[in-house]
Amino acid sequence: MSAVHVPAMVNAHSHAFQRGLRGRAERPGSPGDDFWTWREEMYRLADGLDPESIEAAGLETYREMAAAGYGALGEFHYVHHRPGGEPYDDPNAMAKAVARAARAAGLRVVLLPAAYHRAGPGAAAAPRQLRFCDPDVETFLARVDALRAWAEGDGGVSVGVAAHSARAVPASWLSAIASWSDSLGAVRHVHAAEQPREVEEVRAEHGCSPIELLERTGFLGPAASVVHAIHVSERDVELLAASGTTVVSCPTTEGNLGDGCPPLAAYLEAGVPIAIGSDSQVRIDPFEEARELETLARREGLTRHALLAAHGDLWEELRRAGLRSLGIDDAGTATIDTDHPDLSGVEPEDLRRALVTCASAAVVVPPG
Repeated sequence: MSAVHVPAMVNAHSHAFQRGLRGRAERPGSPGDDFWTWREEMYRLADGLDPESIEAAGLETYREMAAAGYGALGEFHYVHHRPGGEPYDDPNAMAKAVARAARAAGLRVVLLPAAYHRAGPGAAAAPRQLRFCDPDVETFLARVDALRAWAEGDGGVSVGVAAHSARAVPASWLSAIASWSDSLGAVRHVHAAEQPREVEEVRAEHGCSPIELLERTGFLGPAASVVHAIHVSERDVELLAASGTTVVSCPTTEGNLGDGCPPLAAYLEAGVPIAIGSDSQVRIDPFEEARELETLARREGLTRHALLAAHGDLWEELRRAGLRSLGIDDAGTATIDTDHPDLSGVEPEDLRRALVTCASAAVVVPPG
């Protein structure tokens, strides 16, 4: 075996427990099967979690991440309370369990507790969503403050903040979360523009797109990351670029859910930084995420001169955007076996290009 060290990749968007949907979410459905029907299966999975089981699920997921070449992750965490919505005796019991799992797997973790309040514009939370929800933004942020205090002193755990989506919280919550983030220098994340129905609902409530709403409420900015950002307009791209916001793309999940394809050429031209995430864990392989992103860009432009050609080192570009998204400086290294069939015969000067075009997680030498 011929081994070389490369910078480990950053996983900027993870829902660790969703690994339990593998196969299960692919059972035959109706001809209308889509993101929204998939979400029902996700709710059923989430309903069975408690601190012990979410820690076990997290450990399984994070060990796979570490073995695949990830060194740090952002856990977008929204399963907060007991089924029915009653807080645990320790209101952060679920988040702490997730953090312990990540550290046990040897990963740097940024916890991103997510605010959730309603089912959508004008709709109260459904019973299956109550364990995600808080009664008001002040209660939510007080819990995040307590989690930050708990994480202090552990260099491997830090805490940012998230709004689940522009559908799941009122506009006033977006403003409050952005202000809290700015006051502490903490990163903030949000799902947005993943589905056409979401865009339509936000436009009906606010008279603007989800990205425009985030701009109006002060949520966009250098500390902000928008996850997915697929169904966007030219104006949305301009706002993302002008604000210095990072887009987190999750190609394997977005493909699995039938979400659509992000406008990669427009993001590249506008200078919008793009990070990657494993999201639903249908695949945990940063090489595959990077390759699919590059392939989508080539297909979109009918060209081979896409993200890789523009950046030269796409692996490093995605890693750097991930670090920025999570507000961290380093994610460690991964050891690569250049004799593996995926990479055998690749010239040393071409290794970084091969990582994002022909390699897989199988080239990583497992830690330890």
